[in-house]
Amino acid sequence: MNKEHRKISIAEFTYDLPSDKIALYPLEQRDASNLLVYKDGNISRTIFRNLHQHINGPALMVFNNTRVVQARLLFQTETGALIEIFCLEPSGPMKEIQLAFEQKGRCSWFCLVGNAKKWKHGDLSMKVGNSGCLNATRGEASNDGYFIHFSWTGSETFAEILDLAGKTPLPPYIARQAQESDKERYQTIFAKHSGSVAAPTAGLHFTPQVMDSLGAKNIEKTYVTLHVGAGTFKPVSSKTIGDHYMHHEQVIVNKSTIEFLLEKQNNEIICVGTTSMRTIESLYWLGAKIINNYSFGSEGFLVEQWEPYENQFPFMPKPKDALEAILNYLNRHNTDTLYGETSLIILPGYSFKLVNTLITNFHQPKSTLLLLVAAFCGTDWKNIYQYALGNNFRFLSYGDSCLLKRSINKKDID
Repeated sequence: MNKEHRKISIAEFTYDLPSDKIALYPLEQRDASNLLVYKDGNISRTIFRNLHQHINGPALMVFNNTRVVQARLLFQTETGALIEIFCLEPSGPMKEIQLAFEQKGRCSWFCLVGNAKKWKHGDLSMKVGNSGCLNATRGEASNDGYFIHFSWTGSETFAEILDLAGKTPLPPYIARQAQESDKERYQTIFAKHSGSVAAPTAGLHFTPQVMDSLGAKNIEKTYVTLHVGAGTFKPVSSKTIGDHYMHHEQVIVNKSTIEFLLEKQNNEIICVGTTSMRTIESLYWLGAKIINNYSFGSEGFLVEQWEPYENQFPFMPKPKDALEAILNYLNRHNTDTLYGETSLIILPGYSFKLVNTLITNFHQPKSTLLLLVAAFCGTDWKNIYQYALGNNFRFLSYGDSCLLKRSINKKDID
């Protein structure tokens, strides 16, 4: 693509989203949401619990099993001003998210601070549980946020402190206060590893009954972990996508998932959500870097935002070879787990390597997620969104979903 992709105008990827189309609350039953089905250019409508009727096994479905943390902390100053501290990513003593949540007594995070002008001096403090206390000290400012140093009494981990004291980090377009019920509903049923400040929302529609109906059709499942950052809320404010910065997000993939992908590569591979898709597609680029003798530091692998578009690898492997290279890498390093980060952006013109089906919600205008859908469906994304708007689908995180299918050239896999 050379660098033409940087000139993509975000104005071409917008639509009119009336506020009454944005779902402020989830449906009472997760699998009662509407499901738009897009296949071979045709669009139809059903209910999410009928998902299994539109997928034929054998197939492999990939879920993101990250868990949303109660990342919003509301403190009060001595003068009564409310200060919101939104924890984004750890800065010490552990920077790996899951290890950072296991810290006891003290830790430091990079945070957004709401109403920061009212935080004149000194520490903030709040009671936690029956007898504990959480303190926050403001450190150095950086970009749009601050490094905040937390300390607390008691034996709880930082994850447990957030569960006790924090609020659900609902996205800003859900214009209401978080409620106790959001702690359960803004979480998938398979959430396992704490680390996200936003839910992988395509997974919110799944129930045990839906999972059983898929399994009965020989649709197998596997999991990856991508800890969703606050950047997922960030609309593209620049005129062209080249001036938009994608934040790195931590990724964890087990060796067994790589083996599963390799075994099932000739079957339909279905990603539940854009986070799962970005993780799976990032694996290809990792394999390409291994084959082309790139070295990786102690932090693990990294797929940069523009790397698939601008890094001219001497050798471009088949997806099968890329996955095998990762397995060999893990075996050489005697580990069963792949750790790293990705800031991969998927734009129109991107060449998908592994994924041919996507389950996702309806995304904001002028967002990188809408660009991903446009990359996957081509100009038909406009027809999909017009259909959803005209047929009373509910939009964004707590809204309805769509099943998007595209053809994949099998000769590129073999």
